[in-house]
Amino acid sequence: MTAFTAACVQVNAGDDLDVNLAAAAAGIAEAAGKGADFIALPENVALMAADSAAAARDATREETHAAVRALGDAARKAARWVLAGTVAVRNGDKLANRLVLFAPDGSVRARYDKIHMFDVDLPDRSYRESATYGAGEHAVIADLPWLKAGLSVCYDVRFPHLYRALAKGGAGMLVVPSAFTEVTGRAHWHVLLRARAIENGCYVVAPAQCGTHPGGRRTFGHSLIVAPWGEVLAEAGDTPSVITATIDPAQVTEARRRIPALTHDRDFRFPD
Repeated sequence: MTAFTAACVQVNAGDDLDVNLAAAAAGIAEAAGKGADFIALPENVALMAADSAAAARDATREETHAAVRALGDAARKAARWVLAGTVAVRNGDKLANRLVLFAPDGSVRARYDKIHMFDVDLPDRSYRESATYGAGEHAVIADLPWLKAGLSVCYDVRFPHLYRALAKGGAGMLVVPSAFTEVTGRAHWHVLLRARAIENGCYVVAPAQCGTHPGGRRTFGHSLIVAPWGEVLAEAGDTPSVITATIDPAQVTEARRRIPALTHDRDFRFPD
């Protein structure tokens, strides 16, 4: 397997769909210009709404969604693999927080609905993602030309068993598009992402939202690309930007040779 260049496009999305999509397309073009073969964008790349009603306003089914169409067009124009963050799509009675992977011809090659809902009470505010979104039910591994990628979104990163399943299913790279809050990001962002890389011998590519959004929500930024041994290969700051790093599948093999933890899992009895 050959090495390739991955990019994270960090954005500060707001409540204007057209403005957000223009920024995403510009970021994809910039990343392609920097030599990226695989380009990843954050969670809620098309819309960071102030409330659930606003989030639902522009949501349609995937096949008719303006953001899905625009992001697919941007992938085709750049002729790159693009992991287009997440888009709120209609899915029954609720929305799905859907991650979409586009091939260089603009076609959808994989999709993943966020499994773990961010229902938390933080010092600055409370969040109830499940009030608007339905939880996904299926883990997804996508085939890329260079290696397999395990798909996930933001809050999923706190559930290591998901990533263990993805790694044991053949993923050599884990993607974590996120809109991590500033409070939790400062405390947990780096350590969670590096832990998922180390314990599974995988690259981690984590594009993030940054800055202040409608309704006063603040996100942490600091998009990361982490190597299988845990080194941070590239990190963004707290403003919109593009970062790149080389992904070498041979390093996945080497990390797992050094510490073959994926072969050492054992069944055990749970405490009474």
